[in-house]
Amino acid sequence: MSKKCDICGKGPVANGQRSGHSLVSTRRWWKPNIQRVRAVMSDGSVKRVHVCTDCLRAGKIKRA
Repeated sequence: MSKKCDICGKGPVANGQRSGHSLVSTRRWWKPNIQRVRAVMSDGSVKRVHVCTDCLRAGKIKRA
């Protein structure tokens, strides 16, 4: 499955995570919530696209 949103381009981000108690630092990935949905394109055709849930909630695509 694609790890990048076809609408906004949001993708996984690697960063350091600190524990709350001992302040040990570890590297980890934060991944966006990507859904595969059927959407109506600008020319009227229906196509499956990978979209993050932020774009779905904002109404940036029209679902088929």
